[in-house]
Amino acid sequence: MGINELRIAVTVVSLAVFVGIVVWAWRGRFEAAAQLPFEGDEQ
Repeated sequence: MGINELRIAVTVVSLAVFVGIVVWAWRGRFEAAAQLPFEGDEQ
């Protein structure tokens, strides 16, 4: 395996990790945290 194949593998793995993080964040796990700035604003 040459350096170019290693670079390609690292790029593909990095892209997969990035897409995984984006999907994880969009699944609604942070809904409670998103509402924190609005706590105590009841009028």
